[in-house]
Parts: sequence; C-alpha cells; structure tokens
Amino acid sequence: MKRLSKEDLTQMNRDYFQSLDKQKLVEVAGNLHKLAVEQLEKLEQNSSNSSLPPSSDQFKSKEKLAVQSEQQTEHSESETKSKQEEKQVSPISEKLKSKGFGKKLPGKQKGAKGIWRTTPLVASEIVSHHPETCASCNSPLEIDSDAKPHMGYYVLELENLDSGIEVKCRLHHYYQATCACGHHTKEKPLFGYVSVVEGRSKDLCLQEYGLVGPMLATFIASLAVRYRMSRPKIRELLNDWVGVSLCVGTIDRCIREVGIACSPVVEELIEELQSAEIIHLDETPWYEKGQYRWLWVAITSTIAVYHIGSRRKEELLRLISQAFVGWLVTDGYGAYINYPKRQHCLAHLIRKAIALTEAVDKEVADLGQWLLEELRELIHELATGDGDKDETDSNPARLYRVCRLATVGEHTKLKALANEILNDWDAVVACFYNPQLPPTNNEAERALRHAVIARRISYGTRTAEGSLAYCSILSVIETCRLRKVDPWAYIAMILTQARRGIKHPPIPIAS
Repeated sequence: MKRLSKEDLTQMNRDYFQSLDKQKLVEVAGNLHKLAVEQLEKLEQNSSNSSLPPSSDQFKSKEKLAVQSEQQTEHSESETKSKQEEKQVSPISEKLKSKGFGKKLPGKQKGAKGIWRTTPLVASEIVSHHPETCASCNSPLEIDSDAKPHMGYYVLELENLDSGIEVKCRLHHYYQATCACGHHTKEKPLFGYVSVVEGRSKDLCLQEYGLVGPMLATFIASLAVRYRMSRPKIRELLNDWVGVSLCVGTIDRCIREVGIACSPVVEELIEELQSAEIIHLDETPWYEKGQYRWLWVAITSTIAVYHIGSRRKEELLRLISQAFVGWLVTDGYGAYINYPKRQHCLAHLIRKAIALTEAVDKEVADLGQWLLEELRELIHELATGDGDKDETDSNPARLYRVCRLATVGEHTKLKALANEILNDWDAVVACFYNPQLPPTNNEAERALRHAVIARRISYGTRTAEGSLAYCSILSVIETCRLRKVDPWAYIAMILTQARRGIKHPPIPIAS
C-alpha cells in the first residue's frame, strides 16, 4: 500500500466518506487503519523496545508531540513570512555584507577593549632556569649568582595535597650566561606541537610559556570532557572554589592543548587495536558546527578509541584496518556486514522483537513473542552452557524456523526483522558456536553513554580541531580507566612532554 500523504488526508472528510459505496469505504478504512497502527507503534517506541537511547524517553509524551506539531505549523508560516521579508531586505543586506558587516567571528573582536587582571599575581615560589651548555661550542656553563633574568612569566599550577587540592603561583625566571668563547647563551621556554587550522589567524602552539600549568590544564579538561561542564561554569568553579580567575578563552585553550597532546597517544592505541581478538564497535549521531556527523567507538578490554567522522564505510578504516583479523561485535548497520568474523548484537534484535509483541495484530504479536523467546533462550543457553546437543532441535534451528515463518507474513516490521536475522545468520549465531564471543554489544553502548549525554548538553563541537581534541581526551581517559591507571597524572605528564616537544611514553598496564 502506498502510504497516505498529508494531501491525501486533506481530501478526506465526512461528505467524501458518505459518497463511497460499502466496498470502497472498507478499503479506505483499511488504509487509514494501517496508517493509525503505524503511527501508534511509532509513538510507543522507547529505549526498552527499540534502539532509541534512554534519554529520548522523556520526549515521547503525547502532549509534547502535539505541541511539536503546532510549533511546526507556526514555524512553516513564519518561514514563508521571513522569505517574503528577505526578498525586500536582500539589497540592503548585500550592501552591509560587502562592507564587512554580519561576519562576526567568535571570541574577542578586533579593536575591542581588553580586560586585564584587577590584582597582580603574587608568586609563592621562584623557579630559575639557567643555560647548562654554550649554544655555540657546547661547553658547560657556570651559574652566575649575580645575573639578572632576561625574561620571566607566572604559572598557575594545581597540586594534590593530602587534605585536598591547591593552586600555587610560580614565577619562572630565565637567565643568560657568557661562555669563554664569548657567546651569550639565553635559556628560553621550550615549545612543541603546533596545531594548524586553515583560515585561523593564529595557530595553536603547545609551549611552556603560558599561564596555566599542565596539571591545572588537565583538571580543566577533565571538568569539560569527563564531567560535561561548560566553559563559563568551569570559570565560575575555579573562581569560587580555588580562587583562580581565568577567562573563557584561556579555559578553551587548555582543553584544546590537552586534546592535541593526547592525539599522538590515540594513534598508537589504534595500532594496538589491530592486534586485539575481539573489538566492540558502535556509532551515534554527532554535530560538528551544526553539520550531521557520527561519533564512532572501538573498545576492547584494555583499549578505547573514539573518532568523529561520517557514517560511510570508509570511515571504519580509521579504526579497523586490514591488519585486524579478530572478531567484531556490532549492530546490524550495513557497513559491518561484509566483515567475515562478526557477532551481531542480540540485544538490538531483542528490542525490535519486544516492539513486535506490542503490535495490534494478534498473529504478528504471537510471532514477535516467539522470536523474543528464542532470542532470549539463545542468550540463556550461552550463559548457562546447557545448550541442546541435538542439532535438529537446537536453539539456532528453532530460531531459523520461526524467522522463515515470519517472512511469509504481510507485516512490514516483522518481515524486516526476520530478513535481518536470516540475511545476517552467521553473525547472529556466531556466539553459539564460539563461546568466547559476547552475545551483545553492551560494552560499546556503555562507552558511548557519556558522549550521548554530552551531546545533549553541548550540541556537539564547532570545529574539526575541537572534535579531534574531544575524541583524543575521551580515548585516553577511557583507556586509562580500563587499564586501572590514573588518567589525570598521565595526561598531565604527556602535556608537559608535548609542550617541550618530547615524545610521550605509552599508557602503562596495571600489573
């Protein structure tokens, strides 16, 4: 049946129904009944009977859906009015755009008055940096106690104490020395990685010269990524509880610095990922500068890697290369189907079967219940290890028979679920013949939960650099958690190394 459109429903009224004879009226009523059942099943979808996330359950009330429909009609009317207004205002707006108006960039605008500290920083400690060898002849240099520093800067650093945390201010002094050869050598702050973004006025350079120390920058990144706090809220927390006043731009720079420092670690994790025996894969929608993207996760018992990109099949090559010969545990997304060693997540199929048990048609509901019982029985046999030895009456054989029976029916969703199981049969029952495989993809779904909550709060990321920073920090944090390693001490250490241009050490594995 061709689905009834809005234009079709507009033509149906009481006079139209009265003009129909009995046979045609039954056909029209049947079409309307199918449409009503389809919409009812869609309204009753939630996280327990479909692949919808639990966070979407609160938006499924009928009152809110009615309000949404009214808002959509009002929005369509306002769009038509705005288009008419745009036609009248377009010549004026074009003139303004040509003169530079309407192109405001985020952050401080050019020529705007700067905001400076009301009270100067007071250092509790002075750290001296003297050159050790001559830059010209490599001869060792002696420290002159009467020398004066040629430059200096303040650094705010967080310290873990037995009774809590404290932020200390240190003043770093850099000195110069004269060699016997007559060369003047100056000690200067080191710099490391540079993140280049096309079109940006100033690229992000990781360097020692800066106001925020590695541990405090790591603390700020943890508040943003792990605890999902906005930049203004982080600023408020630091000011109220630690007595540190930082602008939003500095806070954002710290988060991006930590992300760029973690990105080389993630590249090594992807290489380690290829030698794993079992990898859980999943993806969820993401937004990057308002564009529809996807957040991927690949997780094992000791590695977790996140990546933001498109949903194309080629995007998998960034996580799973041809060197990987292990097993994949995934859902039914088509990008995974061609991989030979794969386990289809049974939890996804069970949720779809639960939806069928709530169908209006009793025959469809009975078949859905049968499918549900066979899928649950398959997981039960795997958990208890007491599967049927008779191959002709084993759980996979019974599941296959009910799927073949369901394909004969006319219910669209029942046939779709049965065909999904039959078309991907080897992956559905792979765990039955390989007991080491998990029957569900819960590991990957749980790994995406924090990111899904963050997406609802922040609406994604604004730039490719922000996406890279977010995924890198999340990957290192989750990998450290899996390996029972303190993530914050490790991230602070690799940020210190990255600011100096020194290669980072790998993430250790707890013994």
